[in-house]
Amino acid sequence: MKFVDEFKSNDYSKRLVENLQTISTHKLNIMEVCGTHTMAIFRYGIRDVLPANVNLISGPGCPVCVTPQSYIDTALELSSRKDVIIATFGDMMKVPGRRGSLLKKKAEGSDIRIVYSPMDCLTIAAQNPTKQIVFLAVGFETTAPMTALTAIEARETGLNNLFFFTAHKIVPPVMEALVQDKDINLDGFLLPGNVSAIIGTEPYEFLSKDFKIPGVVTGFEPVDILQALNTLVSLINKKDYRIVNDYKRVVKTDGNSKAKEYLNKAFNIVDSNWRGIGKVAKSGLEFNRQFEEFDALKHFEINYEEYDGGSGCRCGEILKGKINPTQCPLFKKLCTPENPVGSCMVSSEGTCAAYFRYYKEPEKMEA
Repeated sequence: MKFVDEFKSNDYSKRLVENLQTISTHKLNIMEVCGTHTMAIFRYGIRDVLPANVNLISGPGCPVCVTPQSYIDTALELSSRKDVIIATFGDMMKVPGRRGSLLKKKAEGSDIRIVYSPMDCLTIAAQNPTKQIVFLAVGFETTAPMTALTAIEARETGLNNLFFFTAHKIVPPVMEALVQDKDINLDGFLLPGNVSAIIGTEPYEFLSKDFKIPGVVTGFEPVDILQALNTLVSLINKKDYRIVNDYKRVVKTDGNSKAKEYLNKAFNIVDSNWRGIGKVAKSGLEFNRQFEEFDALKHFEINYEEYDGGSGCRCGEILKGKINPTQCPLFKKLCTPENPVGSCMVSSEGTCAAYFRYYKEPEKMEA
């Protein structure tokens, strides 16, 4: 199989579903870490065809969702400055802070621009030499190399009006925090194909060695996900606690060496706060001493203190997989994609957004 269409094959998908029914009858809790997996699983109806003993749990794999509310409030404060242009990915625009959202700020006149890559900021900075450009650098290992490369390019081209408000996070450490949470009983992980394309498979080996939990790296088409579930359930059933790469057409064991080179050149690994989860050791990235001139917090001398929202939103428990969105009292009532209360409803990769779009309440049997 080499082409995308083959990974959407109905016939092969049916065979994978049928095979999955025969592997194990034990109750299994499997977490898909990646928000793109969560959305794909719903989109293709995979939850509806799984055997009753296989329970899929959505994890904290949405970078917008795990960004603390304090980050949004600081971005709003920066956007109020007349000499600042904020550049951001589109899914940050509706995330609510205590004082509104970037979308509201833009409507009020702040110069906030949606970009598709950090590299777009090089052009904005060059075209606006009297302005200070701040890129909201949110994302996992998938997008962090581009932030690093943009800073490297800015230095090489002599741009001195481009800065980054960084909230990049690293996925494996938060997975370790989750498996150590006694309230979460996980038997295995579907591992993110996009993150793994950068970091490879070695960073997940701790799951096998330290916690006896297997994991399977997979892609985002229905055959990818169903094949990975077959592999993972089989590993769990055999008590074979390996990390397996089922996405070899994209992911190499050692990842992307060039992308990792950019990360190592520009960033230090630091402790980082995850919305609803708290501080996770060695789970974030910040510019090292050689690149600290690009750090927006240092440039603007902002005393940044992190905090989460207290709106009654249960996003933190949802990100940990302790509850699903339908158990939040705000879901589909006060909290909708048009009026999000929490970050999990905003991003296209957010668990609440996926449930809002695809989840159907089970039909009640008539008495």
